[in-house]
Amino acid sequence: MNSVTPEPIMKIAMGFMAAKHLFTASAIGLFEALSDGPASLEEIGQKTDVPPRTLGIIAAAMVSLGMIERSGNRYQNGAAAAAFLAGAGGPDIRPMLRFWNHISYPTWEKLEEAVRTGQGQAKFGGFSEQEQQIFSQGVESFSAGTAAALAKAYDFGRHQRVLDVGGGTGSFLLAILQHHKNLTGTLFELPGACAVARQRLAQTPEASRIDVVEGSFFKDPLPGGHDVLVVANTVHVLSVAHNIELMKSMRGQVEKGARLLLVDLWTDPTYAEPPAASLMSGEFLVISGEGQAYSEQDADGWLQQTGWRKVERKSLTGPASLIVAEAV
Repeated sequence: MNSVTPEPIMKIAMGFMAAKHLFTASAIGLFEALSDGPASLEEIGQKTDVPPRTLGIIAAAMVSLGMIERSGNRYQNGAAAAAFLAGAGGPDIRPMLRFWNHISYPTWEKLEEAVRTGQGQAKFGGFSEQEQQIFSQGVESFSAGTAAALAKAYDFGRHQRVLDVGGGTGSFLLAILQHHKNLTGTLFELPGACAVARQRLAQTPEASRIDVVEGSFFKDPLPGGHDVLVVANTVHVLSVAHNIELMKSMRGQVEKGARLLLVDLWTDPTYAEPPAASLMSGEFLVISGEGQAYSEQDADGWLQQTGWRKVERKSLTGPASLIVAEAV
């Protein structure tokens, strides 16, 4: 008797439904409505301005997925939702869900076309002001744990000035400078991202130690005078040729002995591990048309070609890891 069933296929195929339920639950404020304790659908509906009937559909899905719990006719947040989705302080991944819902999800509908043509399907670099906010805040949310881990995992005490190349909202620089008071830094980004970064940084004590410089690293010279360069979550949206070009450019802007910190979803040689990296390759492909999650071995070859010596690789958090190189 054949014991093989289509259940594994169905679980994967229905994954988009689970994701959309989660995005919607966050968007309507379900988890925030439960932040003060258990509540009925009617009570949640009053807080969210959502009809109890349709709210019940989302709530039931969240119960089935373990995001919230039900006792009688009252619901309460599960541990993960309470920690990360209810706005209770600490890490907040609601901006990441907004990014995936409004920017990524519509673009993923064109993944087949991206695979067939090798062409990106997103309006990358052509966002409206609102879309840029959603994109930048979502990427910062996605990267928050990695930024904090980098600030602790690498010895920045040996350096004086750090350049964050393609650094988004400046979240990596903030995490680093918060832990290392002797450092100053420069954020080098495209104009749209710089506009969001300036607003974000202006609210922090570290703002006086950070310069924000607009530019494209394939069109404009990188700011000089730095002894450590950070490239976080950027390699994966670029082609092999562009990554090599970027590493050459960075090597030309620093003295011998300067450090290069490459933070990304570095994979094994098969590109299948860690699993999150292999799935995210679809994101990078559909957005830019060029990128994917690259392997540590890929990075080793690029560094050797461009005047860098690999020092080590360190795990950071989740699927992210750090490759440290030194200018030779």
